[in-house]
Amino acid sequence: MSFTTNAEIAQFGGKLYKLSHDSTSTKTKMEVNVFVPPSTASSIPVLMYLSGLTCTPNNASEKSFLQYFASKFGFAVVFPDTSPRGAGIEGEDELYDFGTGAGFYVDATQEPWLQNYNMYSYVHKELLEKLAGHFSNLDFGKISITGHSMGGYGALAGFLKNPGKYQSVSAFAPICNPLNCAWGEKNFGNYLGAEKSDWYKYDPTCLIKSYTDSYQPDILIHQGAADGFYHKDKYLQPENFAAAAKEAGYKGTIDLNIVDGYDHLYFFISSFVEQHALHHAKALGLVE
Repeated sequence: MSFTTNAEIAQFGGKLYKLSHDSTSTKTKMEVNVFVPPSTASSIPVLMYLSGLTCTPNNASEKSFLQYFASKFGFAVVFPDTSPRGAGIEGEDELYDFGTGAGFYVDATQEPWLQNYNMYSYVHKELLEKLAGHFSNLDFGKISITGHSMGGYGALAGFLKNPGKYQSVSAFAPICNPLNCAWGEKNFGNYLGAEKSDWYKYDPTCLIKSYTDSYQPDILIHQGAADGFYHKDKYLQPENFAAAAKEAGYKGTIDLNIVDGYDHLYFFISSFVEQHALHHAKALGLVE
């Protein structure tokens, strides 16, 4: 079997499955959580949730409240991990924002990372293909994507790099312009090398400038105004993404919501997750 079931938890009438499997992309064992809503449908749409720095599949599963709304609207949720774990690369466990827990959803091209740190291929190809073989009632041809912080960046980049794959995209406090911040410089520089033209391939602010697919849906973003990574460190820069979309003539609305009083944590995410769940439920054809 492709997956080992480590736990099966009843939740909101559905089931949260905690799974593990051997990955060909990362050459490590990977964990993933999957919530299946209470539904008799033979074809259940899917939402992918990409987590941020340091997170495992359990963080969002336990803190986001996303499963409640997935149960209400009738879509499944996939919670991947954020990096390989236990690859044995020297230094991978030294920093919270690089290496373990910080795969940055790229396919590394530089030693010593390129053998294991291939989270782009893992998330958008390998994992979905394996889950489709494991869950016959989940429709991975009808899928949307969201995420938080590093995962919000991963969701935006993944949507823009895969025209037609995802029905909708949203993000909580995403790293919108990694070329222009310390997190991007650290992770892109180490995983992808010094040539910045290779960084452009993953930067949402760059990608939306060259996005030409005819399907250009609205993109929903929430950003806490009290988030230190936003107003102090300038790591997130959602305004850069919105400006690039306008400059490029992107037809959908960049629905950027800067919300007073909220920080970067799951208290913020859980406060606005209903709006994101509804955004995706509409795109997936589950509500009007």
